[in-house]
Amino acid sequence: MTPDELVERLAATAFEEVPAVVSRASGEHTAKEVADTDLFDADDDVHLRYGEHAGLSFAVMYGAWWGEFDELAPVSAGGAHVFQVKFEEDNGKPVPPFFEYYHDGFLACSFNLHLDGSWGYDGIDGDPTVATRVTSAIAEAGLPVAGREGYTGREDEEQMRRTMLGILGRLFDLSLPRGRILQGALATATLTA
Repeated sequence: MTPDELVERLAATAFEEVPAVVSRASGEHTAKEVADTDLFDADDDVHLRYGEHAGLSFAVMYGAWWGEFDELAPVSAGGAHVFQVKFEEDNGKPVPPFFEYYHDGFLACSFNLHLDGSWGYDGIDGDPTVATRVTSAIAEAGLPVAGREGYTGREDEEQMRRTMLGILGRLFDLSLPRGRILQGALATATLTA
């Protein structure tokens, strides 16, 4: 799917399935600009910086996005592969990052990237074939999983997250332009209820 189609599909799942109004009038912006509350309303609106890299359409969410989207299964309708990493640094609670993978309208795989069984995740959910592939890749990397030998509960969360993202990148052939996302200007859309 194209980056614009990704934005439209995400908008259709926002705000309790009331299709969001999409405004692309804001043009291209950096991550720093979108985080600037003088330029963008971070309390009520959802902002997406989006683009394409190596045939993969991507979107990065800002503002009031957490909890505003239903599951992304509909975004993956028609055979699309949709991967999502939810990472919320500003929560105040120790919320671990989550990974979700949907394909053709169904959950293929989801889990907590810290692998610690917190926040309702105890293992890897989804299609058993995909979950087995992910579990095998984690075991091959030697990562400790909560409830299994080697897990102490004192693992370095940042290192765990980086290692997990590397595993997922290799396993699903995912790659995003880090510099372009963190420092570059990308097309920006605002979603409002």
